[in-house]
Amino acid sequence: LKQCWEEAPEDRPSVDQIYSQFKSINQGKKTSFADSMLRLLEKYSQNLEDLIQERTEELELKREKIERLLCQMIPLSVAEVLKMGVTVEQVTIYFSNIVGFTIISALSEPIEVVGLLNDPYMLFDAVLGSHDVCKVRIPGGWHSIPPFTTVS
Repeated sequence: LKQCWEEAPEDRPSVDQIYSQFKSINQGKKTSFADSMLRLLEKYSQNLEDLIQERTEELELKREKIERLLCQMIPLSVAEVLKMGVTVEQVTIYFSNIVGFTIISALSEPIEVVGLLNDPYMLFDAVLGSHDVCKVRIPGGWHSIPPFTTVS
């Protein structure tokens, strides 16, 4: 059928070619052209429904993955508000890391590690205290700071 829509007439199949294709589709059975078209449309429709179902399942898996990531980065109550579609003016998520911390801590005494971590934590806490932000502990130890809402 796609060939029938070709722009150049010489690229289109002849009526005899179309007839023989329908005959092969019908496996030699005598049926009307309308019956053949209906069967093709039903097959096409079923194929589209299968594709839609497959894509819907893929989309749902991706949505669930995004929700899990969101809930790991910000407080659950904030994630729920965002998932409901509540609009916020600004969303910023800040991640921080001490480069080489694993090596530094392995080569240091425990009290030195505490001292190393204490200064940046106190500095962050002082800065955060003057802003309307939420401090969230994440796996790995540091903070994720979404400065757009207060968690109640």
